[in-house]
Amino acid sequence: MSVSQTNVQLFQRRVDALPRGIGNAHPIFAEKALNAEIWDVEGKRYIDFCAGIAVLNTGHCHPKVVAAIQAQAVRFTHTCFQTVAYEGYVTLAERLNRLAPGSAPKKTFFMNTGAEAVENAVKAARAYTGRPGIIAFQGAFHGRTLLTLALTGKVAPYKIGYGPFPGDIFHAPYPSESAGISVDEAIAGIEKLFKSDIEASRIAAFIVEPVQGEGGYIPAPADFLQRLRALADQHGILLIADEIQSGVARTGKFFAIEHSGVIPDILTLAKGLGGGTVISAIVGRADVMEASLPGGLGGTYGGNPVSCAAALAVLEVVEKEELCARSIAIGERIRGYFSALAQKISFIGDIRGLGAMSAVEFSTGGDKKKPEPEIANALKEEAMKRGLLLLNCGVNGNVLRLMTPLTISDAVLDEGLAIIGDILTELDKKA
Repeated sequence: MSVSQTNVQLFQRRVDALPRGIGNAHPIFAEKALNAEIWDVEGKRYIDFCAGIAVLNTGHCHPKVVAAIQAQAVRFTHTCFQTVAYEGYVTLAERLNRLAPGSAPKKTFFMNTGAEAVENAVKAARAYTGRPGIIAFQGAFHGRTLLTLALTGKVAPYKIGYGPFPGDIFHAPYPSESAGISVDEAIAGIEKLFKSDIEASRIAAFIVEPVQGEGGYIPAPADFLQRLRALADQHGILLIADEIQSGVARTGKFFAIEHSGVIPDILTLAKGLGGGTVISAIVGRADVMEASLPGGLGGTYGGNPVSCAAALAVLEVVEKEELCARSIAIGERIRGYFSALAQKISFIGDIRGLGAMSAVEFSTGGDKKKPEPEIANALKEEAMKRGLLLLNCGVNGNVLRLMTPLTISDAVLDEGLAIIGDILTELDKKA
């Protein structure tokens, strides 16, 4: 492959042209990608365990997704749905309405980003209930706009220097065995908010990630989600499930909340829905979604025709290639590998996840109260040198999150896991 500029040269251009607030996990520039592999501008191959931050559930350049994009792009690329409508938008909404849990009629509309989906879910909840308050959870990540930053339950690096944030947003504890927070304590935290901060009758919605993403890939216990649903019903509060990272088969169900049997009032989707194109969705009970006046919802680019075509292809791939089942198999393989590795490596602590949305937490001697972000950072940096792309997460930055495409082969998955195992073994010997 001929190289016009190296990664170093391109990164310097990036430093000169972009603000430092735009981070980069890896100082490399992509030239091409296929399924679970990326090649940089210097021709080096990388196994991709990031998938564009859990976006490429169907892998890089899936043939059906690419074909759908190409076919739509030669027909038309934009009209603004609110100006001139097109069938793809309606067909995609119909498909998601059928996929959403619960027997009540559903309605769906589209935006561009996860943050926009969350903002519009909040708008829909407030319009329906006539109430202002929203309860989110500590450790949550819901986006980087001002409203979604207010909902996000992590300060650094997201909130620093950007306040003040919108009001009537409150945070309750999120149940986490690793953090020592029980389901009872999480529910008690909500009850405490009702007594000390805002009365339940002023709360429009709870918003919860069925598996916290940036917070550390922490699955919400089914009991917690069931009790949250009951608390919502008791007080006339809506339940919003933020499925932006956990949706589209990532956890072994199309929606992660399906593992609990809980039926939310509104769901948000983005990331995996578009197969790498820009789209997000807000899916909700029809009566809730109908509360907004005409013109109160929408946007110039929301539900772009090319993105809708890509998303329809993604849904076909998820179904035809049985990616929910594949996600479960990937997760079992990942967690089984690390469980065996934990028998001989002292700093591997909690191993958790639902389906392929799996994570490993590093801590001193496996003590959950002594996080080891240094291990996670050293692993990420060394893995890149050896041709594997990884990302960390968690409030303490000590969690390795595995975000492989669901279309990854066992051979490539095992190759990547072996690289991680080699590095962790070497780090353990140095400890």
